[in-house]
Amino acid sequence: MSGQKVILVTGASAGIGEACARLLHEQGNIVYGASRNPGPAAWKTLALDVTSDEAVARGVAQILAEQGRVDVVVNNAGLVFAGSVEDTSMEEAKAQFETNFFGVMRVSKAVLPSMRLRKTGLIVNVSSLAGLLGLPFQGLYSASKFALEGLTESMRPEVAGFGVEVVLLEPGDIATSVVANRIRVAASGAGSVYRDNFEKVVALFEKEETHGAAPAVVARRVARLIETSKPAVRYTTGPMAQRFLTALKPFFPSRLFERCLTIYYGIKG
Repeated sequence: MSGQKVILVTGASAGIGEACARLLHEQGNIVYGASRNPGPAAWKTLALDVTSDEAVARGVAQILAEQGRVDVVVNNAGLVFAGSVEDTSMEEAKAQFETNFFGVMRVSKAVLPSMRLRKTGLIVNVSSLAGLLGLPFQGLYSASKFALEGLTESMRPEVAGFGVEVVLLEPGDIATSVVANRIRVAASGAGSVYRDNFEKVVALFEKEETHGAAPAVVARRVARLIETSKPAVRYTTGPMAQRFLTALKPFFPSRLFERCLTIYYGIKG
């Protein structure tokens, strides 16, 4: 996919999305950085809430009206709920999926008709290594990313005949505002029977995220993907140790891998 491209990046107000928007803009592309409350930026910005059918349709329609096409979408918008599965309310679980899963589906459905007509397009779905293994006390986050993995695998053969590629990008820990923005479920407080293990695991999450890879690492991978003629199903990025350990999962007996994970996070029975 050569030449100047029209690119939509969701969740572009900070972190991975902002890094992607900046790099792709610097490379000479027409970039629309979308978020709920966009601030000033060197690239074009778009007020877009991925949980709203109307907002997504309106945002994509604006890009098509102004540019005539959308060449690439980076589905990056997401949030993180933390808490045990038992402590997570159905409303919190639905909110997790509304952004991380249905948000991706909404944006993809909005851009696919024009991509199909032009017989070209690339959709990059930002998943996570947490979409390859279930993280304790971030079960709904992992579940939303597992679901995104399945959705992407299903979409690929459906749209391939129309010249559209769909790819998974699976970062490990990236040093972004996720630490400050992680949402603790309401029932995870002092009254929770999971409180001690929960606090211990979240503290480790925060430590690893704070020392994670820079968002620019993911942005550079996205930039390379855009120039790849026949991209693979998935690409991992971020800390090599995390990527390596995740890759070992299929080769370990499941109970042994689970036991190692439990010991690593210091979870007590």
